Amino acid sequence: MEEETRLRGAGGTSGGMLEFFAGCALAAAGGYLLTTRVIVSTGYWTLWGYDMFGLALVPFAVGIGMLFFNGRSLLAWLMLLCGAGIILAGILVNLRIYFQPTSLFGTLMMLGMLAAGLGLIARALRPH
Repeated sequence: MEEETRLRGAGGTSGGMLEFFAGCALAAAGGYLLTTRVIVSTGYWTLWGYDMFGLALVPFAVGIGMLFFNGRSLLAWLMLLCGAGIILAGILVNLRIYFQPTSLFGTLMMLGMLAAGLGLIARALRPH
């Protein structure tokens, strides 16, 4: 009975709340420092050397036109959703992600903080 009235720790276990919040802070700081060193850019939508972004807009534009003609058309909704999916997939596929030059010490600190924070969170969720 007394065990039920006791305040439970992180995740409903008897683990430590201090470990959990310290782990969250370490993981957030390490993740933040790591992501600030990453550059995300995009390239051109090319297929066999030709720019293909305009072609990706065709099903989207046709779907919108068909929806204005008949808003209940299943084919129009399908074309609109496929066109939006093609555009979203094209954006994601053409992303270029680069890690900025960083010292080994800085990289080890970022990854170490992230790993230590995740380890503390996992430890806090175990009963001990």
